[in-house]
Amino acid sequence: MIDFLLSGDALMALLTLTFLEIILGIDNILFISISAGKLPQEQRKKATNIGLLLALVQRVILLFFVSYLTKLKTPFWVVESSWISFELNVQSLILMLGGLFLLYKSTTEIMEKLETNKEEKLKESKPKTLKDVLLQILIIDLVFSIDSILTAVGMTSGLHSNSNYTLILMITAVIISIIVMIAFANKIREVIERHPSMQILGLAFLILIAFLLITESAHVSHAVVFNNEVGVIPKGYLYFAIAFSLGVEIINIRMKKSNLKKKSNTKVEE
Repeated sequence: MIDFLLSGDALMALLTLTFLEIILGIDNILFISISAGKLPQEQRKKATNIGLLLALVQRVILLFFVSYLTKLKTPFWVVESSWISFELNVQSLILMLGGLFLLYKSTTEIMEKLETNKEEKLKESKPKTLKDVLLQILIIDLVFSIDSILTAVGMTSGLHSNSNYTLILMITAVIISIIVMIAFANKIREVIERHPSMQILGLAFLILIAFLLITESAHVSHAVVFNNEVGVIPKGYLYFAIAFSLGVEIINIRMKKSNLKKKSNTKVEE
């Protein structure tokens, strides 16, 4: 086993898989950061770390049931009509429900932030508890975990005849990626909390991710609408949009800080 794990193919697969796990975890970090922001200040870091640790435990457990996960594509409800047809399976159902849940949470959060009478709204609303936030994180992480695990299975397929060796490789990649995410998640959350525009941007990203999950659900179930098969949206488009938008927002934040410094210096000179 050691010889396999130290081989060039295994190390390259580990690096690639770890990188992909971190990239796929961006949406998870966004959701955890925004959800943790609903808690009192002293509980936010704790919720972020626990949320990511729960993600680690959940993904490792799912890896041990990877043979079952590959069977999630077996359809249990088939619909065929003149204008729509699909083969609903457990994987597509989980993706659909996760996308709808994420869409609901994102839109309600945006609506709350757009309330004109914000102070009264905050007084009337009950504060979120750590248990409620962790439950939400656990639910949405299940959706992200399945996507992540199936990606890992596809990448490590055929590396070795012994499936236990590839299982250890996948678990190692997941552990490393979660450690990296824990190292940066709280810093990301603090940046989002300091800048309200970043919060709206993050929620907008979650809406995009929700639509991505819904279309992926339709693609997995081989949905055909008006003789047109629903295709999957490449995730590279989403990550490029996130990177580009963040870049523009960072420039805007720096410009605002620069303008504030200029105004303060002008007042001092006067």
